[in-house]
Amino acid sequence: MRAGRPFSAHEVLEARWKAGPIEERDLWQGLAQLCVAMTHAARGNQAGADRLFERAADRLTAFAATGRGAYGLDLDATVKQARGHLGRF
Repeated sequence: MRAGRPFSAHEVLEARWKAGPIEERDLWQGLAQLCVAMTHAARGNQAGADRLFERAADRLTAFAATGRGAYGLDLDATVKQARGHLGRF
């Protein structure tokens, strides 16, 4: 992500969601969807970006509701940031 390659980050996160424990699926899938949303936004696809930001926020919210740890990630801030991007690209 920091290198400006959100789709590459998506590939790594997608592998984690598919290989990881089912209990963490919403976390990894939500993070992967954030990366795809950023890719859509960078390409000027507002509808695609909005759709994926919303899906990502929903998945991350669902994961947060389980009370499981998110490896130090502030899920509330991440969800807020995702929802804050809706309609802004």
